[in-house]
Amino acid sequence: MTRFLDTSGKSTLGIGLCARCSRKFPLGELRQDGNIPGLYVCNDDWDTLDPWRLAARGPDQIALRFARPDTSLEPAPVFTPDTTR
Repeated sequence: MTRFLDTSGKSTLGIGLCARCSRKFPLGELRQDGNIPGLYVCNDDWDTLDPWRLAARGPDQIALRFARPDTSLEPAPVFTPDTTR
């Protein structure tokens, strides 16, 4: 049995199919899935964003930003050239 959709008052006149349930919807009612971009689904089949599918976090920065230098902090002895020669 054919089902006709009333698209009057909609921003577009296109009709699309939900990628999961294969039902007809006006294009304005379909939206991209939260986990699979490019997959247009209806509101009933839309999945929220699954954080486990995101890229892994980067490694922690465990090095100090301003590390103490390895040289001695005491003032160096002043060098005076020997001019007696």
